[in-house]
Amino acid sequence: MPRTRSIAWSELKLGVIGLVAAGLAIVIIVAVGGQGGFFWQRYPLKAQFSDAQGLKTGAIVRLAGKDVGRITSVEFSGAAIEVGFDVSKSVRSLITTDTKAKVGSTSLLGESVLDLNAASTGTPLPDYAFVTTKPAGAGLGDLTEGFGELTTVASNSLKQAGELLADVRAGKGTLGKIVTDDALYRELEQFVGSAADLANRLKAGNGTVGKLVNDPAVWNSLKASLENLQTTTARINSGQGALGKFLNDEAMGKSLQGTLTSLDETTARLNRGDGTIGKLLTERELYDRLNSMAGRVDSVVEGLALGQGTAGSLLHDQRLYENMNTAVVELRSLLSDIRKDPQKYLRVKVSIF
Repeated sequence: MPRTRSIAWSELKLGVIGLVAAGLAIVIIVAVGGQGGFFWQRYPLKAQFSDAQGLKTGAIVRLAGKDVGRITSVEFSGAAIEVGFDVSKSVRSLITTDTKAKVGSTSLLGESVLDLNAASTGTPLPDYAFVTTKPAGAGLGDLTEGFGELTTVASNSLKQAGELLADVRAGKGTLGKIVTDDALYRELEQFVGSAADLANRLKAGNGTVGKLVNDPAVWNSLKASLENLQTTTARINSGQGALGKFLNDEAMGKSLQGTLTSLDETTARLNRGDGTIGKLLTERELYDRLNSMAGRVDSVVEGLALGQGTAGSLLHDQRLYENMNTAVVELRSLLSDIRKDPQKYLRVKVSIF
């Protein structure tokens, strides 16, 4: 009997040791392979999405690209998807009210994961609090749809390119005419030849532009002219010369302004009829009198031209002119004789009664 009791205790010890070893193995596996450490080292959070995009229980939770937890539940909450997950308490200060959650992927075709961004601002979230979510990135379906749209655009582009080539071959449009119209091609060829000939002439120094391009003397002359123009402009700007003083002398400017003001005042006086010229411009009676006087002057001039009157006869009668000329000569001769012998012509007789 004692022998039997000893064997039972040995078996019991082996069973206890096996259970302890299994527990330790489980703890080691959880500690090495689990995300976020032991259950007492994690705390729960939640997030809501309109589309889970294949997110499953046990999927990885990443913070700024680092694995920090696991998805614990993916359930419907009305029309939305409520995702529960545990994360390590060591990163609690980095998951705040400013943190955003989105559904990501480990690769293009990989398993969906929950991505969180680390936030240095905001208030850390308590247990079972909801993390703010943002729209997820493009999934495989969106990429496939994008590739489909790109294929459609490429197909339409190729179709349009084919139609354009067909129009060119048919001679439609400017390019089609250039390709198919021999006359237009010859004109284009002549134009290219003329352009080449013009370029050769310019290189050879022919013509004004050719000389300007190739002859240093022409260039130096043009340069000297520009320098002289620049010097003249500088002198004008500095107030030298008549034009420079006119543009820069304030006194001359004021004088010119005063002249213009006086001219304006004179014009205003003329318009009002002040002065002789103003009355001449504005009074009808004075105009009529001057017009009448001009008419009489015309009549006198006409009479003179016709030889009427003494003045007219004097202008046109040759004999009267000669008589007057003779009389003038004789008068001059008489005056000369009087100067020579005044007593001959001037006799003074005095008598006393």
